Amino acid sequence: MTALAEPPKLDDAAPRKLPLAQKISERWPAWGSIFIGYFVLLIIYFPILWLMILSISSEPLTGFAGDWTLRWYDDMLYGTGQREGEAYAVNSRVFDPLFLSLKLAFITAALCMVASLLIGPILPRVRFRGPLLLGYLMPLMVPGIVASVSLFLFYRLGLHWKMGEWSLGLAHFVWAFPFALLAMLVVASRFDARLLEAAADLGASPWRRFWQIQVPILKPGIFAAGFFGFLLSFNELPFSIFMRAGDITLPIYLWIQSGAHNSSVPLIFALSTLITIASIILTFIAIKVAFGERTVRATDVKKT
Repeated sequence: MTALAEPPKLDDAAPRKLPLAQKISERWPAWGSIFIGYFVLLIIYFPILWLMILSISSEPLTGFAGDWTLRWYDDMLYGTGQREGEAYAVNSRVFDPLFLSLKLAFITAALCMVASLLIGPILPRVRFRGPLLLGYLMPLMVPGIVASVSLFLFYRLGLHWKMGEWSLGLAHFVWAFPFALLAMLVVASRFDARLLEAAADLGASPWRRFWQIQVPILKPGIFAAGFFGFLLSFNELPFSIFMRAGDITLPIYLWIQSGAHNSSVPLIFALSTLITIASIILTFIAIKVAFGERTVRATDVKKT
């Protein structure tokens, strides 16, 4: 009998060649990821925090905080220290853009909530939903300046319609709706349609199934859609520049003031700080209302 050849022995001591990405991941220390994480948070939030600090400084244009004072807020609200060429809220130059931005934001939020509620739950069950979803999300892929110019050319030069508040509301809705729809799809994609079928078998009408089953389950998506619509409309600038007819929203007003030679220091620093604080408060309220757990009371148990 011929002896079988033994398989070659592997040299355990020979080093293995690892991919470059695996080498980096194995040798990367944990403190490196922590440092990068905090550095990203720093570059995001430090400019906002620094603006808020400068709003209570006596000389904010120097870029250095000191000599703390609230005179800029007092000047902005009451115009007590008004100087020539400066604009304050007391003469309605700030209040008018603020009220217009709030009105447009509430209208856009309401439209986003209704449209996302009507489209979002149906879209995951549509057969050819890919192209349809791409069409709804296309505004996210087009730069804002291009989309706003396109809307202006179509409605003003193509249809010869006069721009106004309606065009501002339409432009804000076009920009905010894709974000609202995405927020709704996150919730609607997990909705169990068998609940509606079971309710129909028990004799519930379509309106009752919609209002008592579908709406409560989709409530987080509804609030998220309205929240995105409100914030995106309130802070929108490119669409507002092209789709207005002399109307000035708050972002446009701040943009004009920041680029003017007679720019008002209280307006830029103090008003921006108040808007930031209000946005943070609204964000926490929206998250609490949309995603907060409902406490079960004894009266609710008795009713069931």
